[in-house]
Amino acid sequence: MKIDLHTHSSCSDGTDHPYALITQAHQAGLDVVGLTDHDTVEGWVDAAIAAQETGIKLVRGMEITARCHGTHVHILGYLFNPGHPKIIDHIAKLQASRHGRAREITQRLAEDYPISFDDVVAHAAPGAVLGRPHIADALVTLGLVESRSHAFERLLAPSSPYYVSQYAPEASDVVKFVGQAGGKTVWAHPHASSRGNIAPDRAFEELADAGLFGVEVDHRDNPADTRPALADIVKAYGLARFGSSDFHGTGKPNQLGEHTTSADVYFSLIDGTFAEVI
Repeated sequence: MKIDLHTHSSCSDGTDHPYALITQAHQAGLDVVGLTDHDTVEGWVDAAIAAQETGIKLVRGMEITARCHGTHVHILGYLFNPGHPKIIDHIAKLQASRHGRAREITQRLAEDYPISFDDVVAHAAPGAVLGRPHIADALVTLGLVESRSHAFERLLAPSSPYYVSQYAPEASDVVKFVGQAGGKTVWAHPHASSRGNIAPDRAFEELADAGLFGVEVDHRDNPADTRPALADIVKAYGLARFGSSDFHGTGKPNQLGEHTTSADVYFSLIDGTFAEVI
């Protein structure tokens, strides 16, 4: 089985509609794909329709922005109850925070660059969760930077004067409330140093104690020379080893299926969760 459990659609910062994303995953030869948009489950219905039509198996999830030892981390929540009160509360808080944050970053940029909030909104699909990638895409369209990556390196990095922080719950709380909602959690790209500071190794034990199920080891943003040590940490705490693409369509160079998760880990992940695989 070819299993890629971390992808994004236009409901967050990917470029493909959820239906199109699942169709592409099927065409790429995947047997199982996970839809994990940032802090939203908006794409679940359309992705499910595509999965049923193509025969690919869909694992519904969400990538949750969290805090851990003073830095931002991303926790993937899978197969939880989207109607659970704590999930609903989290989504509402994050969406409000992201919208306000995007507006404030744009206002700061507008003091030095010819960009407006309308320019940013124009790059987001209707109902999508606004984020820095949409600001980056607006900057590219306006000819102010060369690419989305260039925008993040120059103007949208945490060290930039235009940067604005956002609301994020503690990672251990995320692990717990996803579990309470009947789901399981995976720590996404924990050694992605190119994204900024990374959490210390002691965080693995803390999150494991909170109920973390697994860790993304095989991911292009985890430097290759750190993956063996990361795999050892994962094994030491009895966590499951995941691999995935973190596909964003044309928004990033990541390709569907460039890293995958084993069938054994997949079957362990889906065992006993609230939501079923489609």
